[in-house]
Amino acid sequence: MRINVSAQPGEVDLRPLSARSVVLSLLLGAHPPELPVRDLVRAVEPFGVGGSTLRAALSRMVAAGDLRRTDAVYGLSDRLLSRQRRQDDAVRPRTRAWNGDWEMVVVTATGRGPAERADLRARLTALRLAELREGVWLRPANLRRSLPGDLTQVAQHYTARPELSATELAANLWPLEAWAASARSLLSHVDRVTRTGHPADRLTAFAALVRHLLADPVLPAELLPGDWPGAALRSAYTGYQGELADTVPQHGRPE
Repeated sequence: MRINVSAQPGEVDLRPLSARSVVLSLLLGAHPPELPVRDLVRAVEPFGVGGSTLRAALSRMVAAGDLRRTDAVYGLSDRLLSRQRRQDDAVRPRTRAWNGDWEMVVVTATGRGPAERADLRARLTALRLAELREGVWLRPANLRRSLPGDLTQVAQHYTARPELSATELAANLWPLEAWAASARSLLSHVDRVTRTGHPADRLTAFAALVRHLLADPVLPAELLPGDWPGAALRSAYTGYQGELADTVPQHGRPE
């Protein structure tokens, strides 16, 4: 989904969700991420998706590998289950007290093609690392997680203590002010559509909100600008998940 943040604070321009996006938004937020087709028909109706449109979208999504079907129950494919885990981690990141150490990942593999290099960059970015220079990725060591074992085939992992000011380094690695400005605009938009909007407008807004959380670097508080809106975004999305759990059939509450 493209997010346009206008020059006016608090304004955003979001593209409406397609039938595919509505289904994925509902299932990505569901625990477990599966629904019988009869419940999906009822679940998508408030968002302006009719039964025939839904069934056509489901067929295309199964063919594309987005969904798996067991009898009349549709669930996320393994690929999208990985995306759900990333989304869950973005909403409820696992952190630990920061002692000043930084993770450093140095890419050591050579001779890779453009597609392989792009895939590795995407994986490292999803791990909330940022590129200091080509092949050298950093972040504060405040996340409770291990790096995937297969990364050792293409990169080496180190613990480092950069001499540069940690606050300055973080500001150089991530566009913190721009992320925060977009987050505040999204929160303002969510507040407006919650008071006046159609259910489809709310789903569109919250889908954009959780996508924005995927780009939150989840830095230690001491490295963030003042009034960082990350917690407010997480609280707003968690509340919306609770609403869906009450209204969407078999849409379980997050653990």
